[in-house]
Amino acid sequence: MYENDNFSGYGTGNENTTGTFSGADLNETRTENSYGYENHSTTQSAAGSTNGYTTYQMGGTTGSNNTEPKKTQKHGGYFRKAMVSVSLGLFFGLFAGIGFYAVQQGTGMFTTSTDTAVVDEIASEATTESTQSAQLATNVTYVESDVSNVVEKVMPAMVSIVNNFTETANVFGQQYTREEAASGSGIIVGKTDDELLIVSNNHVVESADTLTVTFIDGSEAQAQVKGLDSDMDLAVIAVSLNDLSDDTKNAITVATLGSSDDLKLGEPVIAIGNALGYGQSVTNGIVSALNREITLENGSTGTFIQTNAAINPGNSGGALLNMNGEVIGINSNKIGGTAVEGMGYAIPITSASPIIADLMERQTRTKVAEDEVGYIGISQQEVTSQISQMYNMPEGIYVVSVEEGSAAANAGIMKGDIITKFDGSSISSYSDLQKTLQYYAAGDSVTVTVQRPQNGEYVSIELNLTLGSRPASQK
Repeated sequence: MYENDNFSGYGTGNENTTGTFSGADLNETRTENSYGYENHSTTQSAAGSTNGYTTYQMGGTTGSNNTEPKKTQKHGGYFRKAMVSVSLGLFFGLFAGIGFYAVQQGTGMFTTSTDTAVVDEIASEATTESTQSAQLATNVTYVESDVSNVVEKVMPAMVSIVNNFTETANVFGQQYTREEAASGSGIIVGKTDDELLIVSNNHVVESADTLTVTFIDGSEAQAQVKGLDSDMDLAVIAVSLNDLSDDTKNAITVATLGSSDDLKLGEPVIAIGNALGYGQSVTNGIVSALNREITLENGSTGTFIQTNAAINPGNSGGALLNMNGEVIGINSNKIGGTAVEGMGYAIPITSASPIIADLMERQTRTKVAEDEVGYIGISQQEVTSQISQMYNMPEGIYVVSVEEGSAAANAGIMKGDIITKFDGSSISSYSDLQKTLQYYAAGDSVTVTVQRPQNGEYVSIELNLTLGSRPASQK
């Protein structure tokens, strides 16, 4: 409470309680309001006064003093209370400390060894946990969203491919042709004394009249088919080093092939390719699924890596990379179709590597002169998709008859066989066979795959075919 001497007053909203104290020489009036403050009014005797008292008080409703109040001071009220509180606190703390110390000393003879063991155990556990935490910290993998360093490292091994081909169509018995172009991607996977070897998808390079490859420095060169595998949708093409400038040779590099066996779900990946034919572009994502089994358009079945990295038309043949910049898959936009988003597919590099190695060893082929194209020696009929569905037959070239003494007869091709592959290239139409034969001259040996009916079903048989010369009547 605050003390106000010689003050008595009232105002609106205040309740005043007045008590009068009398003495020989002093009458004191105390007024306590509703807020707990005390107001003192002192009346003191004075000689010569009419009633023996002189009164000092604050005037009424105006709130002004009629007479200057006399102040009396009380010394040390609040200070004494504070000092008492502090002293009690120190006193309590002192005795509590003495008591705690006494207990420690009184029980110490029984607990010293136990406490030491407990402390040692706690320290040991803390050290073990600290060591484990440190080991855990060293095993944490942080995924960096900035992949520019990886891209910069591998981009010199990426190429764009343009397949220039002739499209043929029959309309009301009339045959029409027109020049077309399709875009794809490739990866530089090898280099010999004479050639630069590039892997891509089979569907990117098949049936090409010419293949144009664009390198990181923007230079272009013509490529030739070295080997095809339609079942795995893989192809290797070659560019002559003589067709490349020194600047281009210095700008390009050979990609590093990794392992797809070590991949984990959720692992970050990067896809690079010639999307929509605009040039090299980069997308990233994660491994969405492993060993995803899918049936391709030609009927073959394979297992692939599924990723949510965008793989668009033109990305086919490009690289799927891990964060070390290693190729762990060959992208293919054709796998799985385009009906959904966020589901791209790549051929696992572990499965592709043996096939790529085999294709790299094959002879690089260029188109031969028309009068030098090899001859098989059969009469044929196309098994279209409609006929295939109606009669449960494989798509390809149906052998109507085999010429006596021809290359086909010497290879063991029989009437009723259906040719489905020629030197690894898928054959589903007469046009496919003609385009493939443009790269093979008389005397070349190739492997031909035929489907032969046996016991009510078709069995795949591989035959070695050495091409003959075309009869003069057909030249």
